[in-house]
Amino acid sequence: MFVAMILYLLLVLIRPQDYPALVESFGLPLQPLMLIVAAGFWMLSPRKRFDAPQYPVLLAFFVVLMVSHIFNGWIGGALEQFEKFAPVLLAFVVFANGLDRRSRILTVMAVFALSATVLAIHGIDQQRNGIGWTGIELSQGTRIQYVGIFNDPNDLGMLFVACVPMAVYLGSRGGWMGLRRLFWMAVAGTLVYGVYLTDSRGSLLALLAVMGIYIWQRKGVFVAGLLGCMAVGVLLALPSRFNEIDVEEASAQGRVDSWYEGLQMFQGHPLFGVGPDMYSDYHHLTAHNSYVLVLAETGIIGFTLWLAFVIYCFRMMWVGSRPLGELAWESTSAPEADGDAETALAELDALEAGIAEGRAIAMTLLLSLVGFFTSAFFLSRSYVIVLYLLAALVVAHYTDMRREDPGLPRFALTNDLLLWPIVGVGAAIGLYVMVKVLLVMQ
Repeated sequence: MFVAMILYLLLVLIRPQDYPALVESFGLPLQPLMLIVAAGFWMLSPRKRFDAPQYPVLLAFFVVLMVSHIFNGWIGGALEQFEKFAPVLLAFVVFANGLDRRSRILTVMAVFALSATVLAIHGIDQQRNGIGWTGIELSQGTRIQYVGIFNDPNDLGMLFVACVPMAVYLGSRGGWMGLRRLFWMAVAGTLVYGVYLTDSRGSLLALLAVMGIYIWQRKGVFVAGLLGCMAVGVLLALPSRFNEIDVEEASAQGRVDSWYEGLQMFQGHPLFGVGPDMYSDYHHLTAHNSYVLVLAETGIIGFTLWLAFVIYCFRMMWVGSRPLGELAWESTSAPEADGDAETALAELDALEAGIAEGRAIAMTLLLSLVGFFTSAFFLSRSYVIVLYLLAALVVAHYTDMRREDPGLPRFALTNDLLLWPIVGVGAAIGLYVMVKVLLVMQ
């Protein structure tokens, strides 16, 4: 099963099936086929868990995607959403269940980072020659892009930012006489350079956010703020679109206007929205904001479910990265001494080391989430498969951490049934206020 999962992930990220010169060479739809194979092995496995709240929330969101079209009078749209989002739901379930040990989680993180590096190297080749080995040319004559779901420089930058923390963590583990650290630091550097080559302002802001939170956790707020100001100064000095950020700039104005139109769609269809993939039928531009997109297309019900799914991921990694759980196992799962004090002490040390490693991975995935969703604030990527594979990695890791440290809290949807409607309405009001302020600033 795990081999099929890795092959599926490679097809999602590197996407040779989308190379223009190879499209006709692939007689079979390899990506769906690998997912079906992985799902088949998973169904035969006795180890299945659905205790994380993301499972019922995502299933409910899937239903809302279809109901939204039915509510708007288009049954065919519901069938279309079933075909589009069912593989995403299945991939989430398979990965969240199939990554059932720490070694598999680390392997998937490595595949994410290395695959993104392949795309970054393609971009470097594209920047030098004007065209990459895929046959794809630069976007707008200057910005790197790839194929398939990464044929937009902004999508490429979003992937790079999400993978930088993974590469940095994998390098921090040492080994191979320092060569492993050197290798992964080179990978991280390549990804950062790739972000620069995409010339995506949202991705650069996301990278700053990731670096700021990382430094804040290590050195404190003051150092993080100081270094953040210095980083902004450097970016403003570099020749890039970053120094064009201004609410009165044409691109920014178009985005804000689109956000306003999305809120108008929500006001006209408050419960289930205008329907997934229908945004462009109401406005000539896409939403350019994953949050506004979900609110406009699925209404307050879908928006609340999507937010709950995302926030549960953040909560899991925040709690998992805190030192709070470290004390819990001392009374619940510490090995019992059986007369051999040295053996018991060694077991305790191993357990402590495992918990510390789990916390470090949780912080890494938290930073990846920050990078992804900061970028997603400027992109319409609410339903993209990468989001849900990253979420599956989060759920799998937190499940693994709770096996090792039962003192970590168990998140349950039943405990938050009254919370999420308040969060959904509050977030919708927050978006409305933000857009109104930006319109006034224009």
